[in-house]
Amino acid sequence: MADKVDLQSVEAALGKTELMAALSDATRARLAKQGQPCTVEPGKLLFAKGDKGDALYVLLEGEVEVRTSTEAGKDVRLASLKPPAVIGEMAVLDGGVRSADICAIRKSRFLRIHRDQAISALESEPQALLKLITEMSRRLRNADTALEDAHTLDLGGRLAQRLLEEAGDSPSVTLTQTEIARRIGASREKVNRKLHEWVDEGWISMGRAGIKLIARDKLKALIQEARAN
Repeated sequence: MADKVDLQSVEAALGKTELMAALSDATRARLAKQGQPCTVEPGKLLFAKGDKGDALYVLLEGEVEVRTSTEAGKDVRLASLKPPAVIGEMAVLDGGVRSADICAIRKSRFLRIHRDQAISALESEPQALLKLITEMSRRLRNADTALEDAHTLDLGGRLAQRLLEEAGDSPSVTLTQTEIARRIGASREKVNRKLHEWVDEGWISMGRAGIKLIARDKLKALIQEARAN
């Protein structure tokens, strides 16, 4: 492969993921050496729904979106993942086809680990297999919550939730309004109007650095109120 990877950085990334943290240092080092680096440009797919699931990927840099499509051809965003993250674990268990598309939101670097190599590591350390099952269960719960919120939260609730999730511990969100609108399934115009309402309320501020969250408690209360209704 043309890409070169710092093995120590890869091992550190592996150690920060739920699944790989359960492996011994020696096993993580072996997987880092066995893995193949690859890069995906923004807007391109790492893999598509229905592709053969013959490997898992460790996201080292960038950000990806987990998505599927409706029968009408509309993309439905299920989740976004940032480093460190392990992608494609289901392929490790059954070797079946991919259940969703993985699309790079930003230029993203991965380490590709073949299923046979991952299975060998899990068989040698069963505790990691238990971690895998736990992580997959957590993602299923999150997917259920996301589907429920998509049907129960209004525009304000979905927007507030997205801002809080994207910000994390940071004071600001750097996504464009167009990208935020796409992620919550709304028009940019409606998102813009709601954001300016919150600017007037003093909940957020907007500038070149992005959207700064001033009153997180107000946004959280709005989500709770929307769910209650």
